[in-house]
Amino acid sequence: MVKEDLIQRSPVRIFEKSIQGALNTGEIGVIAAPNGIGKTSVLVQIALDKLLQAQKVIHVSFTQHNNYVLAWYENIFDEFIQKHEAENLRDVKDELVKNRVLMHFNQSGMSGDQILNSLKAMIAEGGFKARTLIIDGFDFSRAQDGHLAKVKALARELGFSVWYSCSVPEQAGYTGKNIPHSIEAYLGLVDVVIVLEPKADYIALSVSKDRDSANPEDSMIVRLDPRTLLIRS
Repeated sequence: MVKEDLIQRSPVRIFEKSIQGALNTGEIGVIAAPNGIGKTSVLVQIALDKLLQAQKVIHVSFTQHNNYVLAWYENIFDEFIQKHEAENLRDVKDELVKNRVLMHFNQSGMSGDQILNSLKAMIAEGGFKARTLIIDGFDFSRAQDGHLAKVKALARELGFSVWYSCSVPEQAGYTGKNIPHSIEAYLGLVDVVIVLEPKADYIALSVSKDRDSANPEDSMIVRLDPRTLLIRS
């Protein structure tokens, strides 16, 4: 019952209501913001929610080593369960860890095809049937031609969805439709774009694209708590 309760209470339920539900197989979502605003936190919350639902997750980091990423999972899981005192929380955590793989790549040291081949080997040949791929710290300005199309094709082939983070330096900025300039060329491949915007006492998650809708006016307001970086309404 602990897992079911955690799934129901997951802040990702709020997040999914702001868009047309969770990403489907083959869909790509992007969480965009300057460094230090909360992109990794949002990605980890999405990943933990999938893990609680007994789905396998691969988390790829291009900027942080696995120890740093692991610390995010530990901290956010502890925030999730702070109101629970059930005896089997350790069992729940152990089960989540079994369904998660952390990988670290250097974008300068490996080609896009090498990275995709490693992921395909893990999922198709290694038997780790991931349903969600998290890609944190990928530099879209250095992406090789056709790379994102290959990622989308692989996601469709192997049955997973993809969430990217996108760092937006101040000098790079956004288009008039609140799309990071660095992913503007890939909008035909990206299904959902969420921009994190710091406010006075919270961080807003603004929907810039939701499938066929640009800046949907009816999307609900979703916030990050600036202290815990957890999603809240």
